[in-house]
Amino acid sequence: MRFKCFCRIGFVTLCLVMLFSGVVCASDGIKWYAYEEGKVLAKAEKKKVFLHFYADWCGFCLKMAKKTFQNAAVLSDLENNFIAIRVDFDKEPETAHKYGVMGLPSSWFLTSMGQPIISIPGYISPEALLSMLQQVKEVSAGG
Repeated sequence: MRFKCFCRIGFVTLCLVMLFSGVVCASDGIKWYAYEEGKVLAKAEKKKVFLHFYADWCGFCLKMAKKTFQNAAVLSDLENNFIAIRVDFDKEPETAHKYGVMGLPSSWFLTSMGQPIISIPGYISPEALLSMLQQVKEVSAGG
């Protein structure tokens, strides 16, 4: 009898842990837009753009995907305040060339009208990106 009760409590606890860890981990990930689609949406919604260049073979790009872009606070801030655009360096070399991207990962912040605010080369930790998101939100450079 005690064993059944213990198993039920353990099962309920496990379910609750799984439920809450799913919310904290924000496993759904960032809603990434294609370059042209994201630019149009940014203008329409008057939101700044977070533009991220990556490649499948890039180790630090993968690290950002697993750590930075799975952080619940980063996900929330990007979702609520930015249009997130992701560009594959190998599949869209003309876009990468337009921004002068030479190394990966490379991240840019743009105004809603597509004007560059700042670029950040290399890996960005979740904490550093959160700080940058806050600073860029405060910039009023043309939208």
